[in-house]
Amino acid sequence: MIAAMGYEHILLELEPPIATLTLNRPKVLNALSPELIRELTTALAELDADENVRAVVLTGGPKVFAAGADIGDMADRGAVDQLRRDQTGRWAPLAGFSKPLIAAVNGYALGGGCEVALMCDLILAGETARFGQPEINLGIIPGAGGTQRWPRSIGKYVAMEVMLTGAPVTAQRAYELGVVNKVVPAEMTVGLAQRMARQIAEKPPLAARMAKEAVLKAFDSPLTEGLASERKSFYFLFATEDQKEGMHAFLEKRKGVFKGR
Repeated sequence: MIAAMGYEHILLELEPPIATLTLNRPKVLNALSPELIRELTTALAELDADENVRAVVLTGGPKVFAAGADIGDMADRGAVDQLRRDQTGRWAPLAGFSKPLIAAVNGYALGGGCEVALMCDLILAGETARFGQPEINLGIIPGAGGTQRWPRSIGKYVAMEVMLTGAPVTAQRAYELGVVNKVVPAEMTVGLAQRMARQIAEKPPLAARMAKEAVLKAFDSPLTEGLASERKSFYFLFATEDQKEGMHAFLEKRKGVFKGR
């Protein structure tokens, strides 16, 4: 793992066709300061533009994902100050990342840390992982999508429990609720996420991008609109070299080699 060039609060490991981003403020449990948010979203924008990278793993390391926002930074700020700096709105580049993004979560993923995990496309959780929205204990509510993404994943009633009690959800319960894809031993979380990223990176990248877009659209659109968008993407992919390669490789009983064209 090497430090991302010019960054202080994240680490970057580039192993094309995948990359691994690690939140790196261990002394404060990876608290999400404005500086960390800026660095992470900038790095994601760079990876989104890098044609050699086809999938990304986002983690906090072996012990903690992110225990939430930097409360010391926020405690004495006023409403106008928060509005002007739009701290939670700055997560848009993560939510809008076009390539497959896998969260590898160990330890606490609380508050903003939980919301960051929920912005990812897949979540692998170590057995130590705990997901929660404890903002109510601080006199606030989630501000980076928690009140919206939890109900879309688990429904109204459990989402209300998470928001109103502030109590964390264990990795196993999160799996049973459909919030995470797999629960694995903590020491294996990052490695398995990287293996899954490599598996996805072998797929046709344009098809992967459009599959991601189609699934996300299902949460934002009526069924008829989502189906129309899906059909357009399906037809468009027949104009790609990867579609020809994929179908001919299937017919010829060989592994396809995809170039993102």
